[in-house]
Amino acid sequence: MATGRTHRPATRSRGIPEATVARLPLYLRALTALSERSVPTVSSEELAAAAGVNSAKLRKDFSYLGSYGTRGVGYDVEYLVYQISRELGLTQDWPVAIVGIGNLGAALANYGGFASRGFRVAALIDADPAMAGTPVAGIPVQHTDDLDRIISDNGVSIGVITTPPGAAQQVCDRLVAAGVTSILNFAPTVLSVPEGVDVRKVDLSIELQILAFHEQRKAGEEAAGDGAPAGEAAPPVRATPTNRKGPDGDLPAVMPA
Repeated sequence: MATGRTHRPATRSRGIPEATVARLPLYLRALTALSERSVPTVSSEELAAAAGVNSAKLRKDFSYLGSYGTRGVGYDVEYLVYQISRELGLTQDWPVAIVGIGNLGAALANYGGFASRGFRVAALIDADPAMAGTPVAGIPVQHTDDLDRIISDNGVSIGVITTPPGAAQQVCDRLVAAGVTSILNFAPTVLSVPEGVDVRKVDLSIELQILAFHEQRKAGEEAAGDGAPAGEAAPPVRATPTNRKGPDGDLPAVMPA
């Protein structure tokens, strides 16, 4: 089976926009669910709804793949699964190394969905000497001192960083020096990489902060519906100061904003 060290995805050479590439996994997930239910064909409207995108955008995305569907019939599900998998490079084996085997790294190592999607966890690496040799998901953890050899021996081109933020850049530099050309970064920090190295960042705290923004917006809209002028959130409720003694005299328990 081919490995990620000798084959690169065809998307760049074919000129597929990055925004389209980012949506291909969404289509693949929806198509895989249809395939598992033995659905033979699907319309652009049905597939777009399942993937959470606009149907016109879906048809445009598929035009980059050379797939236009059949009028009155739709798209062949099995063929699209193969075609998108091929474009994403998932018809070959991608060995992956995870660096930083704490709670998150161990959880990723134990995730069973990688193998079915073309990824094989080939190595687990950690800086703690006490972790060396400890099996996680059936794979013995190896020490970072051997990182270069581990990457070379396993033909790894994709590295996953799950270290504390302070160690992430050093780990990134070592992975790149060892030949890794794609990095999935879970550490809450921005990595600096040379040209030719791709980095995808997953920051759970940022995603939660975005959700908090929307929750606050919804709360404001609900408050506006309860009496505040249209388009305005209800004014914040200020606590009534309660005097207490301080070193310089009476102080309110809650200082005004």
